[in-house]
Amino acid sequence: MKKLVGFFALLLIVAGIAAVYAWYDYRNTLSAEIGLAQGGVSGSGEATFVVERGWSAKRTANELAARGFINKPHWFYLHARMQPQLTGQERNIKSGEYVISDSLTVESLFELLVNGQSLQYSHAIIEGTTFKQLLKSLADVDSLRQTADTASGDSVMQALGQPGVHPEGLFFADTYNFPRDTSDLDFLRRSHELLTEVLDEEWRNRAENLPYESPYEALIMASIIEKESAVAEERPLIAGVFVSRLRKGMRLQTDPTVIYGIGDSYDGNIRRRDLRTDTPYNTYTRAGLPPTPIAMVGREAINAALNPDDTDKLFFVSKGDGTHHFSKTVEEHNAAVRKYQLKR
Repeated sequence: MKKLVGFFALLLIVAGIAAVYAWYDYRNTLSAEIGLAQGGVSGSGEATFVVERGWSAKRTANELAARGFINKPHWFYLHARMQPQLTGQERNIKSGEYVISDSLTVESLFELLVNGQSLQYSHAIIEGTTFKQLLKSLADVDSLRQTADTASGDSVMQALGQPGVHPEGLFFADTYNFPRDTSDLDFLRRSHELLTEVLDEEWRNRAENLPYESPYEALIMASIIEKESAVAEERPLIAGVFVSRLRKGMRLQTDPTVIYGIGDSYDGNIRRRDLRTDTPYNTYTRAGLPPTPIAMVGREAINAALNPDDTDKLFFVSKGDGTHHFSKTVEEHNAAVRKYQLKR
């Protein structure tokens, strides 16, 4: 009996020593610096590591070990299992591309992955970009995961939960940062939500007595202003000209809408027959605003559309240097056309 008691006592001592050793090995592993020389380029100071979508904590630990960043993946995985804030364990390590520096410990590396502090990429939607141009630019971004059916705008808008909505102008022109493996639809969804937010804010702070029945009509005007001039200080005056024309019942007669109505067959020149050919977007043949925006816009164009200059100018013509000459009368306008366009 005494021998049996002694044997169990010895087992407890051995188990206790093993537990203490395991605990210290666990803590020492977490506090150890990562093996950057093996995992990255020796002497570089940092390396990149990609966590693919769907990787579990165990798969991530094994991949880190295979790259030489850690040498005891079981402790990394156990650490993930032991975190009370992590529900679903494996699902809380975020996918993405991470920059790993030689100052990290194994524990801080784990926190980096859990917090999703991944390498950020950027892509800009340029003011004046059409929806078709936007989809093409997104298709060329390697860091975006391509999921959208770009055959038609209808399929994209349906995927964004807005079936039947015309996509033109509904994405805010801005620069966006995102982690690798972000989907193109997530990118578009974020841009659309920002457009809605900015448009609503500017609509609440609009000038009085504007000839718009809705924020969408203001967005249509903003897209025309965006295409007419890239000179920020001119935009409120251009908006003032268009607003004055709408109030007087005059047609807008703006070339960018005609070009948009021509579509893919536009060859860079507007001819007299183009101005006479009726389309829903020809503001020479139709009064009022076109049915939809004609491009993506930034905040400045929206602000100009909703806060136009109070002006008696009714015409403007390009001076050929990016700016415009503004006129009150058709006679003055025709003289400006002869001077700047016909060079006479």
